[in-house]
Amino acid sequence: MHDYHLTLHSDKYQINMMYAHWLQGTHRHKAVFEVYFRKLPFGNGYGVFAGLERIVQYIQSIRFGDEEIAYLRTQEEQYQEAFLDELKRFRFNGNLSSVLEGTLVFPSEPLIRVEADMFEAQFVETAILNFMNYQSLIATKASRIKQVAPHDVLLEFGTRRAQEADAAIWGARAAYIAGFHATSNMRAGMLFGIPAKGTHAHSWVQAHDSEEEAFRRYAQALPDEVTLLVDTYDTLQSGVPHAIATARLLQQMGKRMSGIRLDSGDLAYLSQQARKMLDEAGFPDVKIVASNDLDENIIEGLKTQDAKIDVWGVGTQLITAADQPALGGVYKLVAREKDGDYVPVIKISGNPEKVSNPGFKEAYRIVNKQTGKAVADYLALRHETDIRDGERIKLFDPVHPYIHKYIEDYEPIPLLKPIFSEGKLVYELPSLEAIRTYHAEQKDMFWPQYLRKLNPAVYRVNLSTAAWELKMDLIHQYQGHQLHE
Repeated sequence: MHDYHLTLHSDKYQINMMYAHWLQGTHRHKAVFEVYFRKLPFGNGYGVFAGLERIVQYIQSIRFGDEEIAYLRTQEEQYQEAFLDELKRFRFNGNLSSVLEGTLVFPSEPLIRVEADMFEAQFVETAILNFMNYQSLIATKASRIKQVAPHDVLLEFGTRRAQEADAAIWGARAAYIAGFHATSNMRAGMLFGIPAKGTHAHSWVQAHDSEEEAFRRYAQALPDEVTLLVDTYDTLQSGVPHAIATARLLQQMGKRMSGIRLDSGDLAYLSQQARKMLDEAGFPDVKIVASNDLDENIIEGLKTQDAKIDVWGVGTQLITAADQPALGGVYKLVAREKDGDYVPVIKISGNPEKVSNPGFKEAYRIVNKQTGKAVADYLALRHETDIRDGERIKLFDPVHPYIHKYIEDYEPIPLLKPIFSEGKLVYELPSLEAIRTYHAEQKDMFWPQYLRKLNPAVYRVNLSTAAWELKMDLIHQYQGHQLHE
């Protein structure tokens, strides 16, 4: 098995639609698809976009080799050999634009735009959604945790509970983008340059005749990085006193103990008592690390109880996004080629939030020049120039269009950046450190009410008047067509 040969990391209906387009000769017609999500996860006020690097790697690596073609020959659809020959020549030759990793993003705005032959644009849907949905979800969860512990050290500890190996490493990367400081996963550390951190397990203590002996031997083996797990037997009566004895031993060696870790019990009370014991013993610089199914709500609660915790190890709840394990991003056709030009298309639904925004569009972040803060995001048809020229624009509530305001003296920042142009990579992937810094800068662009964990203010994503009128016209057109059939 070639674990990272991901060409067929796709849904079967993509191949079937490609085959049908090929049969009717429409596979080389141009199409425009947009990727977006409809609802923010976790009740958060914003999302964090992630996954672009893996999307780039995937698109560059698509090749239908002998194994893939042989497998497709086994399918009950019995694809024609000429179609399989077409797949052997498959390369992504289209255009792909995307918001950058670490960008704060919001519902119903395009995060990725694919403009390509229908054959190519249709095929890449599944993988793009898979990579973007998972990594953006974990980055958003990590950013929420960062919001409640902005000055503490955050460690990603989720590998053993992740949904398989890829989720563990790419989840660790997404968490690092959003402000986590290290991961326990050595492979993620090797692949992405994320600092790797770890302590020891309860089994280390159990493997020795006494806790004191276990701590002493661990310190002798790794004197420069000693964090001791103190809750194997009795945290306050045994674990912390033995850790203090070990700290004194290290002191005699000219070394300093890094910390102790609490992994069970009343973390608020135990951390307070442990801090008092460490301080009284002359070790105020020894940090207290906490783990044990932590998330942003538990961490926030512990902080309100004045827990004396310096470092948070967050595992299951982060890497699985346990309270909302899927983002729900979608990939929708917004325009297709007809008679040599693009015509807008729409998806209409009985659920209003599922009605798509038609047309080839650009997305802009409107930043007030006086405050430097984001006012709204604005979706305009690609031919509109007023937004690019900084002219006065109208923001209105799509549910109640009579509620509106005009915006002037703003900077329109394009959100969709060219990544592939005619199949060539035209974007230089930044370092992970640069993405992490960019994400922190993104948060500085928004007022605190949009970032708070509980009941955040709703950030506006507006259609231009022209884009809104196009949407209404198409709705009326298709509804009227149905009435007359």
